[in-house]
Amino acid sequence: MSWHTRPIEAVYEELDTAEAGLETETAERRRGEVGPNEITGDHGRSPLWIFLAQFSSALIWVLIVAAALSVAIGHVIDAVLIAVILLLNGVFGFVQEYRAERSLDALRELATPVVTVRRDGTERDIDATALVPGDVVLLEQGDVVPADARLLKADSLEVDEAALTGESVPVEKQTGQIDAETPLAERENMVYKGTNVTRGRGVAVVVATGMATEVGEIATALSTADDPRTPLQRDLDRLGRRLGVGVVALSALVVGVLLVGGRGLAQAGLTAVSLAVAAVPEGLPAVVTLTLALGVRRMADENALVRTLPAVEALGAVDVVCTDKTGTLTEGEMRVQRAWIHDRVVPLGAGAEESRSTPDDDRLDLLYRIGAVCNDATADTGDPTERALVTAATDYGLDIESSREAQPRRDELSFSAERKRMATIHDDVVYVKGAPEVVLERSTRVLGPDGPVELDAETRSDIRTRVEDFGADALRVLGFAYKERTDDGGPEENLVFVGLQGLLDPPRREVPEAIADTHRAGIDVKMITGDNAVTARAIASQVGIESDVLTGQEVEAMDDATLRERVEEIDVFARAEPTHKVRILEALQANGAAVAMTGDGVNDAPALKNADVGIAMGVRGTDVAKQASDIVLLDDNYASIRAAIKRGRAIFDNIWKFVTYLLSANAAEVAIVFIASLFGYLVLPAVQLLWINLLTDGLPALALGTDPGGDVMDREPRSAATGIIDTEMIGFVTGAGLTATVLLLALMFHTLDGASSVTPYTMTMVFTGLVVFEFVKLYVVRWTKGTPLLTNPWLAVAVVASLTLQLAVLYTPLSESFGTVPLGADDWMLLGLVLLIGAPLLVVTGWLVRRHAAREHERAKASHGADSGRVE
Repeated sequence: MSWHTRPIEAVYEELDTAEAGLETETAERRRGEVGPNEITGDHGRSPLWIFLAQFSSALIWVLIVAAALSVAIGHVIDAVLIAVILLLNGVFGFVQEYRAERSLDALRELATPVVTVRRDGTERDIDATALVPGDVVLLEQGDVVPADARLLKADSLEVDEAALTGESVPVEKQTGQIDAETPLAERENMVYKGTNVTRGRGVAVVVATGMATEVGEIATALSTADDPRTPLQRDLDRLGRRLGVGVVALSALVVGVLLVGGRGLAQAGLTAVSLAVAAVPEGLPAVVTLTLALGVRRMADENALVRTLPAVEALGAVDVVCTDKTGTLTEGEMRVQRAWIHDRVVPLGAGAEESRSTPDDDRLDLLYRIGAVCNDATADTGDPTERALVTAATDYGLDIESSREAQPRRDELSFSAERKRMATIHDDVVYVKGAPEVVLERSTRVLGPDGPVELDAETRSDIRTRVEDFGADALRVLGFAYKERTDDGGPEENLVFVGLQGLLDPPRREVPEAIADTHRAGIDVKMITGDNAVTARAIASQVGIESDVLTGQEVEAMDDATLRERVEEIDVFARAEPTHKVRILEALQANGAAVAMTGDGVNDAPALKNADVGIAMGVRGTDVAKQASDIVLLDDNYASIRAAIKRGRAIFDNIWKFVTYLLSANAAEVAIVFIASLFGYLVLPAVQLLWINLLTDGLPALALGTDPGGDVMDREPRSAATGIIDTEMIGFVTGAGLTATVLLLALMFHTLDGASSVTPYTMTMVFTGLVVFEFVKLYVVRWTKGTPLLTNPWLAVAVVASLTLQLAVLYTPLSESFGTVPLGADDWMLLGLVLLIGAPLLVVTGWLVRRHAAREHERAKASHGADSGRVE
């Protein structure tokens, strides 16, 4: 509805309200009709949905089919083991993601505002969720606008609408009607839910609440968008599908061969089930989930709240980070960096004591005093620029409260976009601050070391040069002046120019190092900001991003093909709006990049939703942005992104290690069962295969998830197109699987000694040989990825525990359930000989894989260096 176009009387009539507000009874009735004033999507996913989502991958469904097949042929124990593993996987994933959602709820509760409203003709404070259309609310500096509302009064009211429109400069508000065609960002007589009052006061009548607000409409649109799948999700789904097809094909082949060979349907069915169980790494989903969950916990300690487990791995795979400037690369607070008095530049923090001992003391004192007294802010609330002036005066040594009490304000001439200045009138003096050229134009004298002197043309030129110098360093410059009330002319004429203050939102101290680490990791960092090109270039240079600047207007003028070319060479985007973020993201993804995108505003949500990894700001981010994201930064700091990338890469390495480890084990199992079946032997029944998978897929594989990260930030990003199943993994799985298959089949035929069917002794030897062979291979896999052998004590504990469990199967009554017999000393010596032959072969396989990986990393680094040239 076009509320901005109507007369106030028509608004009152439509909403059945008045300037005095609603009656409590009416408000309660309306709340029952329209519901609470909240964004329903802010409550995230339901617990049931989170739990069911843990069973959505293709690999999980392969395991479910295997369990059903086991039940069908009467092997209930096998089915129960698979079901237990699946359930544990679902519970672990659910607990971690549910915790993340509850953490977001806690953040939202802390952010729930209280609003002053007129009801029953009186003013009272209520929770913002209780607002209804027709309520009259009172707004003042520091408030969060609680709902969409039409302004009734506006006294120097300015609202920061960056969260909704992307406009970085606060908007000056006014009452009255405006044209129907006026775009949202220019509707000066409206205020919108989730924006912030930075100056002045206002009274407004609520026209929309909850999902009917502009924020709510965006949230509704987001709820229908699909989350892009991460590389790990795609890889595991692809693996599950391939395993499913492979199991069916291989089982059908074996059944056919055995039936033709006259082995009977029963043995053919048992062999097919064994092959199915051997082919599927039952513990893989659980181990992946637990490793990701471990990473989530560590990342939370590093100020990154992960909302979905796969986002951990996905962040470690990105090759481009698109980051906001304000609050992420910078401190998010304007600060005075430099001051100028007459012909002297004074850096902030030059020292109050030193300044007070110089003849310039009075001028500095007056410069900071004007900034603090001609000001509506405090150190904690108000316009960011005015807060910076208060902080500068406090740092200099002024007592702000005492200064304001000593010179009470009798009147004021408010700042406006047209005036570009503010004046406060006191008993005996007028203080003025504003744009330097405006203040300078109204000044006839300048405050020199010995008092006011005539402002001649040379001094005016010097001041303008100084303003340009400050501006070249990306400082926002303000001029300051005063006049005695006894002087002639109006309150803003014949001023005495006192000096300048240059302000900047400075970079965080830790960010340059974090940017350098990210670049070293082969990741491009692109800064996207709403600030002007000069400021953007200066800040980018200070944090280590050297690039030409592309403005949002230039982005709009480009077609998609041109933009795709330009985004490869440009790392700084200025005067950018949320819609430009989406185009930049789409161009990068069209070029094959895996992109992490930061954002905090409502209109950032589409970019966050469609990025490979969406990263919302936890401190200043809106609820809609957090809901659209994969990760929420609890400190809004880019350094936390660097830490999360490092953690993600380390997690990917660990996942690679145990996926390689598990698949090589399953490859050997499948090959042994298949080849033995061709000779008419069922050497490993399903229950033994499940036990092997439980031992190897369980504690040892999980312990791999605690391996340290190593030199992960010294590598180029892995290709998302390659996925986790890369040439190194295929090489190791092939080599290790072949080694185990040959040696254990040789062991089988040796122990059979010509028997026509497999004996329990032969089963036990091959069964135990596979288990101990896997534990040797465990350490070789770690060495292959460059992990020092003795850096993970939990792995040694896991191996000892698993071997103990294997011994229990051999030497306790459990042996009856598994069809095993106790082994003697000679048998263990024979197994030791098999390992003595196999271990060097495994090491050679690992060395070849390491050598290949090193060559690929060098090739990738050289390619990235050739592609990363910048147009200076």
